[in-house]
Amino acid sequence: MARKFLVSRFALALALSSGMAVAVAPPAMAKKKEKEKAPAANFSDDFRKAAGPIEKAMTEATSKLPAGAGPADFAAAKTQIDAALGGDGKAAFEAAIPTATTPDDKHALGSMLRNYGILSKDLAFKQKGTLLMLDSGKLAADKVGQMDYDAGVTAYQLKDWTSAATYLKAAKDAGFQDPNNQLELILADAYKRSGNTEAVLQMAKEDIAAAEANGTAPAETSLRTVLQQTYSAKQLGPSTEYAALLGQYYPKSWNIAISVVGQLAALPREQDVDLMRLKFLTNSMTEKRDYFTYLEDVDPRAYPGEAMKVINDGLAKGKLTEAEIAADKSNTQSRVASDKASLPSVASDAMKPGAKAGTVVGAGDVFLSYDQPAKAETFYAKALGMPGVDADKVALRLGMTQALQGKYADAESNFAKVNGPRATVAKMWSAYAKGKAASPAS
Repeated sequence: MARKFLVSRFALALALSSGMAVAVAPPAMAKKKEKEKAPAANFSDDFRKAAGPIEKAMTEATSKLPAGAGPADFAAAKTQIDAALGGDGKAAFEAAIPTATTPDDKHALGSMLRNYGILSKDLAFKQKGTLLMLDSGKLAADKVGQMDYDAGVTAYQLKDWTSAATYLKAAKDAGFQDPNNQLELILADAYKRSGNTEAVLQMAKEDIAAAEANGTAPAETSLRTVLQQTYSAKQLGPSTEYAALLGQYYPKSWNIAISVVGQLAALPREQDVDLMRLKFLTNSMTEKRDYFTYLEDVDPRAYPGEAMKVINDGLAKGKLTEAEIAADKSNTQSRVASDKASLPSVASDAMKPGAKAGTVVGAGDVFLSYDQPAKAETFYAKALGMPGVDADKVALRLGMTQALQGKYADAESNFAKVNGPRATVAKMWSAYAKGKAASPAS
């Protein structure tokens, strides 16, 4: 299994306009009106002198911007500002930066710098203004997270991954959530691009823990991130836990979840067949090898009816060809009729008062293989308390028959009884039952 298939790439679809709204007018440096309750701004004399012409030029240009202003309007405003500042607005701003020494100086100049950067489509200049505003300490408390997010996104667009992660993390810690719910995705990608894989993993683990504590679904990206890490480290236990959660909450991911567990567990055929049954049930048989693995596990000589089902499904979906499966198909077909004819006697023998555990379990296995879970449940339930029975196997398959009938609570109860090597498969089936129980369509 290629490692890359667990971590999906996301398309960063943030238009520059998400943080590029131009204020109608920059913060005035004039003395606050007496009727306003806010204290008067404290601007340094050097800053007033350097920034006065800039404020005037910005105010005159931005006040003319129409509602819904677009690129052409922005370009015209920039041209007007440049002309008012001697032909090079950017140089005028740069000259004013050293004079911004008080918090109010920085906040006012930062706002104007940011707007000029937007008008001129200069992300680096816009970022310089944003950082001045953050550094000023004058932003309202409820605006700091939003500005951190803006700084993080802009740093990401500038490919300054470390800074992007710093500001996005600050926005996340401040409780800010962008309208498109992309903060965590961009933050994780910024961590990854900066080489901070541990931060990516820690972030994913925190998301999963918080979601489980709240009884909500963890983000699919977080589950895939942690599953990738545990799979790469060949950790079966943790991989099973995260794979089960991935399948439970994101049913379209059952193929990945089951494939990870199957490869790490390397189960013997008699146990792997139950994992492949789940893969078939969840429509996760996507490759030719899935069908051949299932056929090898089920063994046409033992369960020809189930083997025939697998062969027919593989042919119908184009995963198998008549040429490559001809011998197996012919051999299996020849066994189905007589095997089906024996079902009544198998059931009769298993229901006799003196029936041995092996006979009862065998009956359950046969009826399960023919997709008759209600009858199979009867035999597994009878066998569960019999002496010498493989209790883990029976509890697992009893739970499977119940899950197939929609008895999800009963199924989960029996899956919880499974210990030993079969516990891995039981956890996957239990996740399936939980997912179905929570689904409105189930």
